[in-house]
Amino acid sequence: MELLGWAEGPRKPPRGMLLWLWGAALLGFAGRDVQAQATGDTKSVYIWQAGPWGRCMGSECGPGGRQSRAVWCAHVDGWTTLHTNCPQAERPDNQQSCFRVCDWHRELYDWQRGPWSECAPVLARASAPAGGRTAGCVRGEEGLQTREVSCVQKADGAPADDVICEYFEPKPRLEQACLIPCPRDCVVSAFAPWSTCSKSCGVGLRTRTRAVLAPPLFGGSACPNLTEFQTCLPGDCQGEESFYSLKVGPWADCALPHMRSARQARRRKNKERNREKGRVKDPEARELIKKKRNRNRQNRLESKFFDLQVGYQTREVTCTHRNGAPAELSLCSQETLPVAFQSCLVPRDCEVTEWSQWGPCSKKCYDLNGPKGSRSRARQVQQFPVGGGALCPHLEETEACAPQGEGVLPCAMYTWKTTEWTECRVDTLLSQQDRRRGNQTGLCGGGVQSREVFCVQTNIDPPPSLGAVKEASRPVDNDLCLGVVPNTTQLCQIPCPVECEVSSWTAWGPCTFENCQDQAGKKGFKLRKRTIANEPTGGPGSCPHLTEAVPCEEPSCYEWLVVRLEECIPDNERTCGPGTQIPKVQCINSDGEPVDRQFCRDAILPMPVVCDVPCPKDCALSPWTPWSLCSHTCSGKTTEGRQTRARSILAYNAGEGGSSCPNSSTLQEARSCNEHPCTVYHWQTGPWGQCIEDTSGAALNATLGRPADTSCSLGMQTRKVICVRVNVGQVPPKKCPESLRPETVRPCLLPCKRDCVVTPYSDWSSCPSTCQADGGAKRKQFRKRIILQLPANGGQDCPEVLYQERECEAPSVCPGYRWKTHKWRRCQLVPWYIRQDSPGAQETCGPGLQTRAVSCRKLDGGQVDVGECLKFASPMPPITQPCQLPCQDDCQLTGWSKFSPCSADCGGVRTRKRTLVGKSKKRDQCKNTQLYPLSETQYCPCDKYNAQPVGNWSDCILPESGRVEGILGMKVQGDIKECGQGHRYQAMACYDQDNRLVETSRCNSHGYIEEACIIPCPSDCKLSEWSNWSRCSKSCGSGVKVRSKWLREKPYNGGRPCPKLDHVNQAQVYEVVPCVSDCSQYVWVAEPWSVWKVSNVDVKENCGEGVQTRKVRCMLNTMDGPSDPVEDYLCDPEEMPLGARESRLPCPEDCVLSDWGPWTRCNLPCDGRGTRERTAHPIRMPGEEKQCPPTTQAEPCTLNQNCYHYSYNITDWSTCQLSEKAVCGAGIKTRMLDCVRSDGKSVDLKYCEELGLEKKWQMNISCTVECPVNCQLSDWSTWSGCSHACGLAGKMWRRRSVTQASQGDGRPCPTQMEQWKPCPARPCYRWRYSSWSECKAEDAKCGAGVRWRNVSCFVSDGGREAEGSMVDEELCGDVELSVDGDKQIVLEEPCTVPCPGDCYLTEWTTWSPCQPSCANGADLGLGSVRVRSRAVIAQEPDSLIQCPEQEWESRPCAGGECYDYSWTAGPWKGSSRLVWCRRSDGLNVTGGCPSASRPVSDRSCDPACDKPRSYCTEAGVCGCEEGYTEVMTSDGLLDQCTLIPVLEIPTAGDSKADVKTIRAANPTLPTSNQPGRSGRTWFLQPFGPDGRLKTWVYGVAAGVLVLLVFIISMTYLACKKPKKPQRRQNNRLKPLTLAYDGDADM
Repeated sequence: MELLGWAEGPRKPPRGMLLWLWGAALLGFAGRDVQAQATGDTKSVYIWQAGPWGRCMGSECGPGGRQSRAVWCAHVDGWTTLHTNCPQAERPDNQQSCFRVCDWHRELYDWQRGPWSECAPVLARASAPAGGRTAGCVRGEEGLQTREVSCVQKADGAPADDVICEYFEPKPRLEQACLIPCPRDCVVSAFAPWSTCSKSCGVGLRTRTRAVLAPPLFGGSACPNLTEFQTCLPGDCQGEESFYSLKVGPWADCALPHMRSARQARRRKNKERNREKGRVKDPEARELIKKKRNRNRQNRLESKFFDLQVGYQTREVTCTHRNGAPAELSLCSQETLPVAFQSCLVPRDCEVTEWSQWGPCSKKCYDLNGPKGSRSRARQVQQFPVGGGALCPHLEETEACAPQGEGVLPCAMYTWKTTEWTECRVDTLLSQQDRRRGNQTGLCGGGVQSREVFCVQTNIDPPPSLGAVKEASRPVDNDLCLGVVPNTTQLCQIPCPVECEVSSWTAWGPCTFENCQDQAGKKGFKLRKRTIANEPTGGPGSCPHLTEAVPCEEPSCYEWLVVRLEECIPDNERTCGPGTQIPKVQCINSDGEPVDRQFCRDAILPMPVVCDVPCPKDCALSPWTPWSLCSHTCSGKTTEGRQTRARSILAYNAGEGGSSCPNSSTLQEARSCNEHPCTVYHWQTGPWGQCIEDTSGAALNATLGRPADTSCSLGMQTRKVICVRVNVGQVPPKKCPESLRPETVRPCLLPCKRDCVVTPYSDWSSCPSTCQADGGAKRKQFRKRIILQLPANGGQDCPEVLYQERECEAPSVCPGYRWKTHKWRRCQLVPWYIRQDSPGAQETCGPGLQTRAVSCRKLDGGQVDVGECLKFASPMPPITQPCQLPCQDDCQLTGWSKFSPCSADCGGVRTRKRTLVGKSKKRDQCKNTQLYPLSETQYCPCDKYNAQPVGNWSDCILPESGRVEGILGMKVQGDIKECGQGHRYQAMACYDQDNRLVETSRCNSHGYIEEACIIPCPSDCKLSEWSNWSRCSKSCGSGVKVRSKWLREKPYNGGRPCPKLDHVNQAQVYEVVPCVSDCSQYVWVAEPWSVWKVSNVDVKENCGEGVQTRKVRCMLNTMDGPSDPVEDYLCDPEEMPLGARESRLPCPEDCVLSDWGPWTRCNLPCDGRGTRERTAHPIRMPGEEKQCPPTTQAEPCTLNQNCYHYSYNITDWSTCQLSEKAVCGAGIKTRMLDCVRSDGKSVDLKYCEELGLEKKWQMNISCTVECPVNCQLSDWSTWSGCSHACGLAGKMWRRRSVTQASQGDGRPCPTQMEQWKPCPARPCYRWRYSSWSECKAEDAKCGAGVRWRNVSCFVSDGGREAEGSMVDEELCGDVELSVDGDKQIVLEEPCTVPCPGDCYLTEWTTWSPCQPSCANGADLGLGSVRVRSRAVIAQEPDSLIQCPEQEWESRPCAGGECYDYSWTAGPWKGSSRLVWCRRSDGLNVTGGCPSASRPVSDRSCDPACDKPRSYCTEAGVCGCEEGYTEVMTSDGLLDQCTLIPVLEIPTAGDSKADVKTIRAANPTLPTSNQPGRSGRTWFLQPFGPDGRLKTWVYGVAAGVLVLLVFIISMTYLACKKPKKPQRRQNNRLKPLTLAYDGDADM
């Protein structure tokens, strides 16, 4: 194709080649120029060079500026040299004049942008052939668009230097990329079926047409013919065929009769002359004539809005030949010719007045940011359009406005205001389980508080005063506030009370006087005390009693305390034997505090103690142990306090001369203790009473240090104080120490009274401002006030009434308007001089036109402007109608009466009648009731109705009960009923016997079926109570303690979710907190050593090697010492004392030492160089020649054996711990401090504290537990209006919103935020047109005609596809007369009946759907178009040459669907098949598919396939049938078809499955399988039609090779000796850990 294209004319070189040649020429010229310069001036190797121009400088703005640049001389190699080396004559200028731009030039100059040029291909593709874009084009070709941009003056467009505009804005781009779309051919639909023959006999035409679906774009091919013609011959005509047709032309314009004004003036003059002649002189007669004239004038009522003039119009009646040529009228044979004239109404266009002045602005105040007001103006109709004149323009227009002038006040501004927050409430956060506890007093921690939000006006004019403050809080409609609504709920915190914690009781003190200052009498008390260990809420008044007293005798305030005993000093200065110990004493008071010794001058000084220093032969005893704890705290009849101490024998005496050892019973001593009786007394206080006003408040003012002028006065509180005996009850006060009696009165501050504060009442809500069409039911208006502050401390209470209602005044009824029609004027005929040539013209009769006037009336009859009826009344009744003046022979009848009432509801009849008028009563032809029936009868409608449910069931709707609210509008969470029994609804529709929808009242139904339903209540997750805390996991230092909850019931129906459960046991919740155990809480207590058991007994000496034992027990340590024995595991086993020891019992005269004392502490650090010691002292000195063993032992200090380093260890933070009465909120996280030995063992903190180690950690921090806030919802809104005014699909909705989202483990929000219920089923009435009638030319065969249609009332159920059924027009009485929104009702329109010789265009097709420009199914963004077309229609073959051109038109649109086009081919029929183009939506089209890829539709082979078993293939070459292979000649033609050997493989269903045959053995046998059918034989054809092996043969060979390699490999591996398997250790299975996702399912 390209070669043909080039050969058609002189070949043009491509643009790129031209540019290349042009560049080569320029280079040639440049080279020649340089060469000439070099040859002409070989010395010039220096040239001038210049820099860029600098900034334009000058004193004034405009063209007077100067700019400069640098100029220098340079060598051709680039280095700079002296100016003298360059030719001075060629030196460039270094200065020039310029335009100095200033900022104000921005208003004078601007860039002028020209239009973009057409998209042109880029230069690199310009050489491509033109046809290439169409053949392989998919998306389009890239191109460039250019435009001109220049700097111009804004005033006159004069050009300016670009530098001026570039000073303010960069120069806009001069070119941009664009897309040249692919050409798109015209796409037309498939042909419609052939029409019937245009003639019933003779030669006619039948046609078929198609429509344009997509117009040609971007140079695509034009649309093909839309019409195809085909001659037809139904049969020969009987008799002579008519060649002529009577044709009527269109009616001419309506015209007035000639000289009508002159005739009217002459007629009026004659009337006045006759009136003067016949004037009646009698006044009464004149009055009667005047009244009659006025009445006639009112009936006629010439309206000023209507200029009704009846004229006439004519039309042409001609005769045409079937080839379209005109002919004589006489050639068209017809009994009566069509009427060529008729009466008409002279058209008058609508006339309106000038616009009125603009009305006042609807907004009376100024607001810069608010919406503007509006104002309107109107114009009145002076002349209504009649006779098809131009319609009236719009009579009102509105524009936005803002009030003008100095006196305009600012608009009211509104803002949100809130009440004070309510008290913090914790109970709203409790779950259902918590609420069952009943006792909710004392709850603390996180809670919820609420407030009410209302809208107020901010800019109040009155001066600031109390009234203005109140006015500023007056509520207004909330819709006036536009900002974000403040929160109505928030989380809050109730501080948890700190319970008083007290220490343990001290030991009982000595018997002392109640008051040492007054020591009268002998009565005294022993006291024990405890202290407050923390800072409790409310001070120490909430703590239990801190002192207990026991009466005693012989009290004293001071006594001597034995601090220690000095060493035993033998008497008579001997070295051993009996002696004394001098006590070391100190004077103490009753509290145990040391005081001056003179206070104890009356006390008995302790006496020296008798002791004994054993001699070498004496018995040696150990010192006494300390006295044990007293066995009872007091003594009574059955209890007595006792203390014991013991000592042991360390060495026995010698047989002779030494003092002997005492009996074993004397080795223990006991004494009484706590001898006071068990009658314990203490003062008990009651709670402090209310603070009451105290008349002596002035004295207390000074006490409290408060200013005396404060508004809240001072008061006092009292409490009850009684003396209580423990375990008995109240006793007389003298039993308790009076000096310790707590105070019963204390001063207090009276809280200020706080009165209730409410806002003023809001204004009454608005009543309906517009009138009610039906009178309307009485509506109510309301007003409210809001509590701003609740009363407290005896302040004034709030008013009970906060909301008031009253009925609105009776709404005004909208004034009704109606059209009043006046009498029809006389029937006006066409003037006689127009109709004088028509038959019967001598008689004044025939068709005419009559008019009437209309006026507007109120319902009460008063006359108003016509504009009111145009706005509020039904459409204006017609003001003209055709009429008939009867001729002499015509029959005259009255109009039909109304139908009579039905005689019965079902099966009855109704009739209507009319009568003959005037002379018609006597004419026989008028009495023919067949032609002129005088009555009609109809069967009455047989109304039967049935009700049917329609639509779905509504949501389950709870009954609307009163809202349960707390104070200040706080919704009590859980109290609002959101579940339980409700009702759901289904709409009922009522249908008549014709299955038409009617009002539900016809079926005696209220429109609904109601059914009870249940909304399940949410159930929260339920857990058990907390178990008791476990014991601390460590007996020394920090450990953990645990408590748990068990899952009792899972949540459902949206209840509060469960907390995260244990990973292993998914039904348990654990709480683990750190704990600390005092390392000295449990101690080992050892009893004295037993008597020695000597294993090597020397009877004489009673000494030698022996064993001693003792009992060691673990005991609970208290402030008074070890008390109760406990389990041994609670004590540290490493510190357990020895229970037995082996040693040598000293013999007489041997030195006896005491037990070893404790080891001294090693010096730190433990570096291996230190030692520690322990000592013993001699109890019995040795005899002569004997010495005491060493009294000191030492050992090296070794790390982690007997020497340790100590350091603090901090635990992790605990979880957030709350008070026992708290649900959530603020808590404390704690961590513990351990003292850890260097070997890792936790020890008592005292070891670290003694070393003075720094404690730099914070042990407690505050934390917050997220409160489980339940979702809070607003109230349901009121039910909306119905979504559809009629039909079955109407729904009413109500909605609610989330006012507080759920937090933490709170109850989640429900998914249902809106509910619906059906509207009553109402029939939808609407006006609809019937189809147009056929075009009919009155009394003629063709030409200008009229077609009609009716407008009728239809009822439907409101569905989109519901056509509806026609019903009586009375049912559409309340529906505006409009069809599909168009109020202009057109029931007839002119049309044309084509004559047999006419060739004409059809009506326009409907607009096609929008189609964008697409590529590969994607929109290219070039816009969318829709198209419509008109095809050509002809009825005679002779008139085809006169046919007009077919037409199509397109217009842009938005959106649309991309279509793909593809070729589709039918089955082959012989050597041909059908090929057509199909659109992706299944529509068969012409155009759109690429012609290059069109499949072959003809496969005729050349030469023909005449060999046996051969046929023509799709490729257009000869091939062989199935089962035969082709044998080709050397030139590629088919030579013969050879049979292929075929293996027949029997299938499972073959009865001869054990027989294998080869068909080639007897090729003449017929085969049981037909070609093309799947039988039991597989045809294995290894050779293709060209004689080569087929591809599958190579595949099978490769598969066999792979199979062989696989078999050999597997054989090798099977025969190879396997290695001995290695043993593996089974890994222990790890325990499975279940992650919990919040659900309690296990």
